[in-house]
Amino acid sequence: MIQVSNLKKSYGARVLFENVSFSIDRKEIVGLVGRNGCGKSTLFRILLGQELADEGEIHIPKGYRIGALDQHIKFSENEVLKECATALLPGQKEDLYKAEALLFGLGFEAEDMERNPSEFSGGYQLRMNLVKALLQEPDLLLLDEPTNYLDILSLQWMRQFLKSFSGEVMIITHDRKFMDSVTSHTMGIHRRLLRKMKGSTEKYYEQLMLDEEIHEKTRINQEKKIKEMQQFVDRFRAKNTKAKQAQSKLKQIQKMTVLTKLMQEAHLGFQFNFQDTPAKTLLTVNELSFGFEPGKTLFHNLNFDVKPGDCVAVIGKNGFGKTTLLNVLSGQLNAKGSMQAHPDLKMGYYQQTNKKKLDGTWTVEQEIGSVNPHLGTSQVRAICGAMMFSGEDAEKKIGVLSGGEQGRVLLGKVIAEPCNLLLLDEPTNHLDMESIQVMSEEIAEFPGGVIFVSHDEDLLSKLANKIIVFKDGNARLFLGTYDEFLDKEGWGDPLQKKEKKSKGDRKEIKRQRAEIIQKRAKGLKPLKLENEKLEKNIMEAEARLDELNAQVSGLEIGSDESKQIFQQIGSLQIKIAEHYQKLDEVIDKMDQIHNYAENLLKELEP
Repeated sequence: MIQVSNLKKSYGARVLFENVSFSIDRKEIVGLVGRNGCGKSTLFRILLGQELADEGEIHIPKGYRIGALDQHIKFSENEVLKECATALLPGQKEDLYKAEALLFGLGFEAEDMERNPSEFSGGYQLRMNLVKALLQEPDLLLLDEPTNYLDILSLQWMRQFLKSFSGEVMIITHDRKFMDSVTSHTMGIHRRLLRKMKGSTEKYYEQLMLDEEIHEKTRINQEKKIKEMQQFVDRFRAKNTKAKQAQSKLKQIQKMTVLTKLMQEAHLGFQFNFQDTPAKTLLTVNELSFGFEPGKTLFHNLNFDVKPGDCVAVIGKNGFGKTTLLNVLSGQLNAKGSMQAHPDLKMGYYQQTNKKKLDGTWTVEQEIGSVNPHLGTSQVRAICGAMMFSGEDAEKKIGVLSGGEQGRVLLGKVIAEPCNLLLLDEPTNHLDMESIQVMSEEIAEFPGGVIFVSHDEDLLSKLANKIIVFKDGNARLFLGTYDEFLDKEGWGDPLQKKEKKSKGDRKEIKRQRAEIIQKRAKGLKPLKLENEKLEKNIMEAEARLDELNAQVSGLEIGSDESKQIFQQIGSLQIKIAEHYQKLDEVIDKMDQIHNYAENLLKELEP
């Protein structure tokens, strides 16, 4: 449906990608992968017309709509539902149920519908933007890191939504498991070139490794062959009997396309700085309770302990206390209950929100070195290099770094200090897939204890042996792996409609039923009229098609009259196909309205 040819983009002397050609065909869901900074988001902006490519062409069919998750926050209405409804297409402005259903799926509650959007966190405000993008019913949906702002329940909903999406999707995400669960194809930018293939990220990276291995073996063989040929030329070019052969080999060398050695790409590589301890138990938590307001606790009477080798995952919906728990454990917040720490306990806390505490005027080297005055310059530089700030990059000012780069500085500060209990808040956010693999391995190999917040289900499955679950207004300990948690408890149906707080008495229920039925009738009325019109048009067009087929059957093939009729037949067939497509869309909309109303009516049943 969309065709890209020979695209090139550069910033100054730095080429992001070149000779990029691909197509996105009907119903494809394509995962776009590549190292941070390779140009994935830039490619999205080019497709949206927000940036210009240096070279190349993009062919977009007439009327083909491209929608995207807008990372900028800008609201014009003072209620969540009204704000999201501004994105409804012309003719659908009364279909508030569509916005409501999407909001519920992304974690909003019934009482949130009338709240002011400005009251919500940045993550929830971006979810509103996502709802607005989905309501525009684009033919191609571009999603740039949507999972960064979604909790596990919302991810499950998003997974099911994308699988049933009627158009095409391109998605950038660091969550490899999520990507593989929804995509039909993987497309990657690597060494300035792009490759698209059917299948998972694993298949893509396996093919990439195989290609580079073949390239290197071929290059070595070519280098050896050129050396042998050059030796022959040098030895015999002056001898009359061999001069002709030497000249021939020299021409062969000159005509060869010499393969270059593939440069080793920079990658995240580090080890957490473990401080040895004889402790059998690092931390014991008893009857821990906390709330920001009296009578509203985020967790109550929470009990757990952390031993060396434990990896405790903290999971649940966003905004319900996961990061707050880490802040309590780190001593940033005071809570009721007790926390008994071993005398040798030394915590290291990686917290994404600490970016605000970075000094924009300091260099990377200064910021990382500031947490441990015992480290020498060479040791600090080594940590900078492990965080992908080698050489002059270590002297960059914090203020000019991207969000992902600042996250690596925060990680470097944790590594600079010895610890035996790690607190990690969303440690894989803003990392590319290669860096996430490194992070996962280092957490797994850390000899101390780990408590981490994450919505990355692949990371949860690999690492966790204990889980603190935020669910149903409280937090509790689950002893087991994440897969065992899913088998024994799970999250329920992510598409299930949120229950209203109160349905009132019989009179109120009767009023609600009448309102639902009235809204259903109002929504169905224009669709029924359109349905009837399309059916009539199809019948008339098919009748005319029969007439033309009958006329042409008696004419000489190739005559002017037969050519004219064949042209009419072709045009009519296209028109009939368009009518049927519109009819399918109308029927789908009618089914959606009907099913939505039926679900609401069932909720009112005693």
